[in-house]
This record gives sequence, structure tokens and C-alpha cells, in this order.
Amino acid sequence: MRHGHVDYFAPGLTDPRSVPLTDEGREQAQAAGEALRHAHFDLAVYSGLPRTKQTAEIVLKNNDAPPALEAHDGLEEVKSRWIRAKSREELAARLAYSFDGAAEPSASFLPDGETFVDAESRITNALQELILEKTWKSALIVAHEGVNRIVLGWACGGGLATIAAFEQDLCCINMIDVDVTPDDDGDGLQIERMAIKTLNVTAYDYVKKGLSRSSLEHLFDVDFGGLRPRKTDGNAKI
Repeated sequence: MRHGHVDYFAPGLTDPRSVPLTDEGREQAQAAGEALRHAHFDLAVYSGLPRTKQTAEIVLKNNDAPPALEAHDGLEEVKSRWIRAKSREELAARLAYSFDGAAEPSASFLPDGETFVDAESRITNALQELILEKTWKSALIVAHEGVNRIVLGWACGGGLATIAAFEQDLCCINMIDVDVTPDDDGDGLQIERMAIKTLNVTAYDYVKKGLSRSSLEHLFDVDFGGLRPRKTDGNAKI
């Protein structure tokens, strides 16, 4: 899952890492929790940040038999440096192209941010650790847009070249089946294959009647009139 709605411009917020869910985000998580009420989870993991923890707690609140919630910082969002933006529109415009060209050599998340190659290694290593070193049949993992895009690119075999195509609406649900078999030496496990069974399901709006905007536009309450703002002379303009 992706976490629910947050407000990075909330009064008094000084560290975007600590941003909590908004009322809208909590409602989104409650809808997801209702959809997953009878799902059985042997494992529940969040990225270590408040917005994913709060989402996971709400989702699990009414679950029939929820497991203890665990943090894994390997699933934190793709990291960027501090960014100064004067408005929601300016920050949204900068973020709109964040995943384009992720497969290019040395491509990073925003200027001077974590390279996508490093992020992919960190995130897929975290997933492989959870898959191969823990015993479970069904797990809930609550993470972030960039993390989920990278996981979906990994699962489909397309890697970083595909991640710009995977929209992740706020508090969406994805389902990935993983076949795990004994490795060639017979003393460990290996991932044999993965299949994406469910993609970007939003329990609060299943047919996305009210989600015509991209998740970025929704998050920052702007409207590009498309997936990206128009570019003029190489710069994104609103």
C-alpha cells in the first residue's frame, strides 16, 4: 500500500518526514481497512515514518487477527535533499517529472537526491529480506509512492525503465504474488517468479470517478490539466 493523504504545507510543520495523515488520509485508510477487514496477515510492515505507521494502524484496527506492526527503514521513500518551494504549485511542478528517466545513468530523485539505482538496491534488498528470511504467507506492507513504483518495476521485470508508468494513488492497494522455492544449493530460498495481481486499487473510490487528477495533483491540490505540467524552454510551468 501507499500511505494516505498528508499536507506538507501544514502550519507548524518543520520536517516533512514527520508529516501525519490528514483527516482525508485517515478516511482513506479506514476505507482500505474495511476492504481488508477479513484478509489474514501473518506479517505487517511499515517504512518507519509516521504517515505509513498511521496508515497501517488504521488498516489493521478492525482486522480479524492483526499481527504486530514492524518498522523497516529500508522501505523509506526515495530520498531527496532539502527543497525550497514558495508554493504547492512550485513543489508539485518539480516533483511531476521525478520518475521520468529513472533508468538513465546516475539519475537521481530531484537534484542531488538519492540515485534511483541506489534506491532500487535498498528497496529490493529490503523486500528480499522480508520474503526470504521471514516465515509468512500473506503480508501487509505500507510504504510510499516511489518505493511502490520501484517494487512494481522489479516485480514486472522491467526495472527502473518502467516506474514512471505505475501511478500510485493515495492509500492505494497493490497485490503481488511471489513464488518462493529452495535455492540450487538446497540450504536456502530463492524467488522464482512474481506476478502483479492487483494494481493501484483505491477502496475509497474503486472506479476512480473522483480521481481524474494524478496522485501528485491530488496530494498538492493543483491541476496540471494532465499528468505533467506544460514545459516551456526546458522548465516546468504551471
